[in-house]
Amino acid sequence: MIYRKIPLPIDYAKIGTQGNGHTAEMTLYLPDNSPEIDLNRRRPTVVVLPGGGYGFRSDREAEPLVFPFLAADCNAAVVSYSIAPTCYPAALLQVAQAVAKLREHADEWHVDADRIAVMGFSAGGHLAASYGTLWNGEAVKDYYGFTNGENKPNGMILGYAVISAGAMAHRGSFDNLLGDKKDDPSLLELLSCEKQVTADTPPAFLWHTFDDGCVPVENSLLMASALREKNIPFELHIYPHGPHGLSLANENVYGNWNHECDEVQNWIGMAIRWMKNL
Repeated sequence: MIYRKIPLPIDYAKIGTQGNGHTAEMTLYLPDNSPEIDLNRRRPTVVVLPGGGYGFRSDREAEPLVFPFLAADCNAAVVSYSIAPTCYPAALLQVAQAVAKLREHADEWHVDADRIAVMGFSAGGHLAASYGTLWNGEAVKDYYGFTNGENKPNGMILGYAVISAGAMAHRGSFDNLLGDKKDDPSLLELLSCEKQVTADTPPAFLWHTFDDGCVPVENSLLMASALREKNIPFELHIYPHGPHGLSLANENVYGNWNHECDEVQNWIGMAIRWMKNL
C-alpha cells in the first residue's frame, strides 16, 4: 500500500482570495502491485471530495469512502480542499491539480489514466460537478495553462449534490463559496452546474433521496436532465427516504447517531461497478 500526502499549493492572491491557514492536500491510498499477482496492473481511481457546505469538510464523507474502493481493487485519493473564507476558484484549482498529478504519476501510482473519477457529496458534490463542467474553463486554463486534457476527469460520482444556484439552491454553500460575491449573477450562473454541461462534460453517477430536507432532490434531477440534453451518459438513483448527509448510510459513518438507512447502502457497490466500466 502506498499512503502519501501530496500538498496542493495555490497562490491565493493571484486568484483574488485569501488563505485561511489551511494547506490543501491530497491523501493517496494506493494498493501496491505484486509480481505474484500482476506487476503491471493499472487501477481506476476515485478522487473523494467531502461535503460541508464549503464551510467545513465532513470526516464522514472522506476516509470512510476510501475503503470500499480499496476492497474492490481501486485507488482512492481524498482532497482536503480550501473552504471559507477562501473563495472560488481555489477549491476548483486544487481539484485540477490533484487530477493532473494522478495522471502525471500514473506509472508510479498504478493509475488507469482513462478511469479517474471525481466523487463528492453535498457541497463536495457541487465541487465535483463544477469540476466536471469547468475542468477546461477559463479559471483552470488561466492558472495552469493545461492544453492536452491532462486534468480532465473521466467521470463524476455525485451524492446528494448541491448543483443549482437557482430556486433549489442550498444557499449557504454558495454564500461560503463566493463570500462577498455571493450575489454576483455571472458567478451564480457559472456555478449552476446544470447550466454548464457541454459535450466535454464526463459521464456521471448520481444518487439522492426524495425527502432530503437540506439539498432538494431537484438538484440531481436538474443535472440529469442537463446531461441528457447534451447526450452525456449517466446513471441516476433516487431513494424514497433518507436524511441529508448519508454517506455510506451505515454504522461506519454514523456510530450512535441512528441515521442508518439500509435501503440506501447499495449505492456504493453500484458506483464502484459504474466507475470500473468507464
